[in-house]
Amino acid sequence: IYLFSVPNKLLAKPCDKYRKGVIDGSACSSLCDKDTLYLGKCFTAKPNSQVYSGSWGDLEGVIKCQMEEAPHYDLGSEMEPRKEGVAFNKPTKGTSVEKFRDMILSHLKAKVGDQANLAELAIQVLSIADANKDGHISLPEARSTWALLQLNEFLLALVLQDREHMPKLLGFCGDLYVMEKVPHSPLYGIRLPWIIELWIPTGLRRSMDLWFTPSWPHKAKISIGLLELVEDIFHGPFGSFLMCDVSANTFGYNDRHDLKVMDAQYIVPEAIFQENIRQQRCDVDEDCLYGMDCLTSCDLTKHRCTPEVARPNLAKACEALKHYILRGAPSDVSDELEKQLYACIALKGSAEQMEIEHSLILNNLKTLLWKKISHTKDS
Repeated sequence: IYLFSVPNKLLAKPCDKYRKGVIDGSACSSLCDKDTLYLGKCFTAKPNSQVYSGSWGDLEGVIKCQMEEAPHYDLGSEMEPRKEGVAFNKPTKGTSVEKFRDMILSHLKAKVGDQANLAELAIQVLSIADANKDGHISLPEARSTWALLQLNEFLLALVLQDREHMPKLLGFCGDLYVMEKVPHSPLYGIRLPWIIELWIPTGLRRSMDLWFTPSWPHKAKISIGLLELVEDIFHGPFGSFLMCDVSANTFGYNDRHDLKVMDAQYIVPEAIFQENIRQQRCDVDEDCLYGMDCLTSCDLTKHRCTPEVARPNLAKACEALKHYILRGAPSDVSDELEKQLYACIALKGSAEQMEIEHSLILNNLKTLLWKKISHTKDS
């Protein structure tokens, strides 16, 4: 749903806290004092998550503001703390930088497990926290950073910051943050006014979406990007993540046809997912579904969900790519591509249980696509 008015409350809350010295961040002055950070269209009707187009000086971006409280987990909504407005009361006054670093390390360990490189990630968080780059982290800067650390998308942006798949974090003010704009989204299809969407049958809508796609070589490059993302978040340097909504709306791409994650809300640390889904009461397997794509089974002896997902990230990515990449595929690769995609879609269980087969299928698909486009300018 597209709205054109910007709620005054959205800006009033962070700016009021900024002026009172509760929060600070690299975007606060531009947002609240200089009026050089502008909010445009609202791209969501979700009451707990506001997403706007925006401009910041010469930069175009996407501005996001979470509206939830912690710590309560509900598999029917977000696997993140729910908020009724963030208190911004951590860390407390008098906390040293060393103590704040320890807080960050403990939080990261709880989120992604005891990974070898967490100290390195904590240093990156401290660098972001020093928003004005004066060599010191003020209490308002620390409180803003702590609030952002509770969000999956911010965590994933840190983990993937050296990769091309995640839009860059441009700045923040409290838990309002600005991400690099992705010029082409969703991954395929067109956006229509919601009143028109209501009258279009699902089958026709799917066909219409596939009409509006880039050329096949460009689609191949974008598809390779999705496969590389799967690779990056499986046993990456900061733990494994699960992709729980592998739909066209979750992804976009830039002018170079590099895949970008548009919405990382449902890309969750595997450790957090398993910890929380174990607590979920169930009577049937369908009670153990998070997002659109993370399904486990129901243990009827305990009426609790089991922790292992039924399908690995790769199988879900191949499912999403099937019609997209097969449509218009060159005749000399279409049969082999279809065969490999269906082998990929058939993968079951966690990636850890079938690591060799998982890696083989992923590498075969990437190689097949690269071979076809590597000699063209589209690569």
